[in-house]
Amino acid sequence: MEIRKGGAADAPIILAMLDGAVEWLVAHGRSGQWGTEPWSADPRRVERIGGIARDDEIWVAEVRGAPAGVMAVSPGPPHYVDAIDEPELYITLLVTDRSFAGEGVGGALIAKAREEARSKGAGVLRVDCYGGGDGRLVEYYRRNGFEPVAEFTVGEWPGRLLAQRIG
Repeated sequence: MEIRKGGAADAPIILAMLDGAVEWLVAHGRSGQWGTEPWSADPRRVERIGGIARDDEIWVAEVRGAPAGVMAVSPGPPHYVDAIDEPELYITLLVTDRSFAGEGVGGALIAKAREEARSKGAGVLRVDCYGGGDGRLVEYYRRNGFEPVAEFTVGEWPGRLLAQRIG
């Protein structure tokens, strides 16, 4: 696996991975996270991903030369999460291509986020995720070193904020 620096040109890759994730979630009865419609079919979501790809730091994991996952990080949280009083790195997006499930893509990208946080002098790495349903996503982040620190709601969407100290 190789992890390369990405950017705005990777927005179509991100949207394709999000579309695949929605399809997989729906097929497994888990549509509460992102609904039932592809991200690429919603102009607001397309614009949101374009903004993330343009404004945040993008990292693309490639397996056997193919994009397998994408992560976006920022020095601060999105508008719906309170800022903290110390330097942090915030994972604003983490998505993997379902065809690479089980190959450690997400974990490798989280490890890259830790590395980037250290290099930037951030003492905290934070992420938020869907906090509803069966809780599997929260548990995934717990297995990757995060601890839940807060719950929040955006509209009707239940979120969970998680953090880990960077030493």
